[in-house]
Formats: sequence, structure tokens, C-alpha cells
Amino acid sequence: MADKLSFNEVKTRHLKTLGQYVPIVARVHGNSHPEFHDVHALFDALAGKIKESGSGIPDLDGEFARLREITNSYTVPDDVCESYEAVYRMLVELDQAYQARIKNTE
Repeated sequence: MADKLSFNEVKTRHLKTLGQYVPIVARVHGNSHPEFHDVHALFDALAGKIKESGSGIPDLDGEFARLREITNSYTVPDDVCESYEAVYRMLVELDQAYQARIKNTE
């Protein structure tokens, strides 16, 4: 589908913003949503693997599976700010682009 972005496009579009938002959301919402500290740690691991891979595609299956588990498939809590919601939206796009890339290489 032409309207779907590749993993590399989504990564380029969102990684820097996620790097800025995730620590702030963890600080602001971490007390009332302690699971977000796990999201923060997983994002850091995911970002590290992406950076190490350069233009390649790293193995992120474990990180995305765990993120889906921790976030109840990226369900946004009712009592959070727009930045929290934006983090989940960007992570969903990254996850979906990664999963689509995997399916296209099988």
C-alpha cells in the first residue's frame, strides 16, 4: 500500500520526538502509571538497538511484544495528557511499520 510508511520512514519521523517525550511523560505520569517506567526502559532499549543497526532493521520482536503487553496494546489511560497519548500513537506506528516490514520479508 502506497499510504503505509516503511519502518525506516516511521523511525525517522518519530524516534527523535519519542526520545524527548518518553522521559518527560515518565516523570509526569510515572507515579500514577508506574507501568510507564517499563515503557521508558523498553523504549531506551529499542532506540539503542535501532541506533546500533544504522540503516538496517534490528530484531525488535521482544521489545514490541513486551510494549504491547505492558500497555494493553497501547491503550491510553483516561487520566493522562496529550503527550502521553502521542507517545503511544508514535509507538503504535513504529510497531505496525516494523510488523509490516517483517511480514513483507517472509
